[in-house]
Amino acid sequence: MFIEDDAQMESFWIQTAIGAIKALTFVCDVITFPVYLVLQRPWETRQQSRRVKAAVVVDKSAEKFKFPEDDPEAKPVSNDKQMVQYRSVDPPREIHVKMLQANIDTLEKMLKYVSKIYSNQRCLGTRQILSEEDETQPNGRVFKKYKMGEYKWKTFAEVDKSANSFGCGLRKLGQQPKQNIVLFAETRSEWMVAAHGCFKQNMPIVTVYATLGDEGVCHCINETEVSTIITSHELLPKFKNLLSQIPKVNTIIVMEDQLKPTDTTGFKEGVQVYKFQEVIKLGEQNACEGVAPEPQDDAIIMYTSGSTGTPKGVQLSHQNCIATMKGFCDMVKINSDDVLLGFLPLAHVFELLAESVCLLNGVPIGYSTPLTLIDSSSKIMKGSRGDAAVLKPTCMTAVPLILDRISKGINTQVNSNSPFKKALFQFMYNYKVRWTNRGYKTPLVDKLIFKKVAKLMGGRVRLIMSGGAPLSSDTHEQIKICLCVEVIQGYGLTETTSAATVMDAKDMQYGRVGAPLTVTDIKLVNWEEGNYRVTNKPHPQGEIIIGGDSVSKGYYKLPGKTEEEFFDEDGKRWFKTGDIGEVHSDGVLKIIGKTLI
Repeated sequence: MFIEDDAQMESFWIQTAIGAIKALTFVCDVITFPVYLVLQRPWETRQQSRRVKAAVVVDKSAEKFKFPEDDPEAKPVSNDKQMVQYRSVDPPREIHVKMLQANIDTLEKMLKYVSKIYSNQRCLGTRQILSEEDETQPNGRVFKKYKMGEYKWKTFAEVDKSANSFGCGLRKLGQQPKQNIVLFAETRSEWMVAAHGCFKQNMPIVTVYATLGDEGVCHCINETEVSTIITSHELLPKFKNLLSQIPKVNTIIVMEDQLKPTDTTGFKEGVQVYKFQEVIKLGEQNACEGVAPEPQDDAIIMYTSGSTGTPKGVQLSHQNCIATMKGFCDMVKINSDDVLLGFLPLAHVFELLAESVCLLNGVPIGYSTPLTLIDSSSKIMKGSRGDAAVLKPTCMTAVPLILDRISKGINTQVNSNSPFKKALFQFMYNYKVRWTNRGYKTPLVDKLIFKKVAKLMGGRVRLIMSGGAPLSSDTHEQIKICLCVEVIQGYGLTETTSAATVMDAKDMQYGRVGAPLTVTDIKLVNWEEGNYRVTNKPHPQGEIIIGGDSVSKGYYKLPGKTEEEFFDEDGKRWFKTGDIGEVHSDGVLKIIGKTLI
């Protein structure tokens, strides 16, 4: 009885205190409203959110559009009852135009171009690991933890020089232009240097997920008939058992660990193991001319994760990659002081192209791992700072799984607080959501409440780019509100070099994946089995088909599968995604299902 009375009394005082805070915020809102109205101009934010971002193509030969009428809620209509095609209404932006003017049509030309413009600026950064020490936990258990230093940087000129030397080192070891080479390693600066060293010698890189099982790894290596593998210290031991199943491999290049020596003994006879820096030195001693690739040449054979069967190798040309970079540059605003935190797998097309866009814009990339990302990560010694706190990034890429984990962590932290703090946080969260949906910013609430959460990632993150899968509306809203960042969601596939649609930064709606990029067209085609038709109301629905220069030529050594899922029409390459979508009146796509389960 007394416990119930105490609980009721506590609840009463919490409600009273929150009521007083509500009254105080109401008074503050009344006083400050005219100031915020004039300074923030929220009506412009709402107009930008509602603007038409893509329109129906009604005359393909003349590239004419059909826009909604003056009513912004009017639905675009196509005369074709089987298909409707959408295209961005936005013009190319500055970087896109500069790429055209400089004739940057390959990744080799891209690095050469930026290494001249940003030659002495920071390019790729690696956090220094000073030592690994035992740390006793409160329960008495002992774990190995890292004592970390600062980031060590290579400039753009140094990265370009290292890539040149690495490519020449590969040539000295017998690797030839247009000969495939496997890149099987975790995300790190050497990965990017190795990739561009290969691009400079027109060697297609075969990317394989570091988490792929032994059978899948052997399949990717044997199908592409490689003789050379580039891997890491951590993954090298795997090949002692696999070499008997990949008979054509005779050379392994290993990216060294910062602390532990790499054991290169005990491998199959006839297989040579070289350290990464040895290959660079070999290239320095045996300088060679580069072999410039053509736009249509394969840059990457990117293997899928194998989650739905045997991994397929998607052939991505230099033209495909450059097209996606142009489209991303048109959609994502880059600032001069931006810094990217790189930790997603570079074997994933989204991360590789996002980092490539950063290089193109002179944005430094600092690498991290889930084990050292934040102060509470499992390998960070108590009292030390995680990578994000040291790097202080402004931009990062993420997949919905990671953002869902962050969202869960926020909820756990909030629920562990006292009832009053929990109630206060919920009130402030709802308060910010209400004003944000009206087009306002809440700088005072951000500073008092939410900036403390944002400090987990260094305190400067302004932009999170999410890809790889649809992001739930709840997670999208919570990350945006609690971390005080823009969360831009995109849609694309390996087969389209990650390009299809990207959210406009001013879009205030959740659960949608954006309008077509400036380099892609989107078609909705009737899928009768599921009753998804372009004549459906209130929005056209159908299977999503993506077309443009970013669409792959097909699957490596799988002509039947390529013919089934790719086709050419109206001078474009198209890919059947198998996803079901609907396009809203502003030209923005929403994913609503799949044709195959």
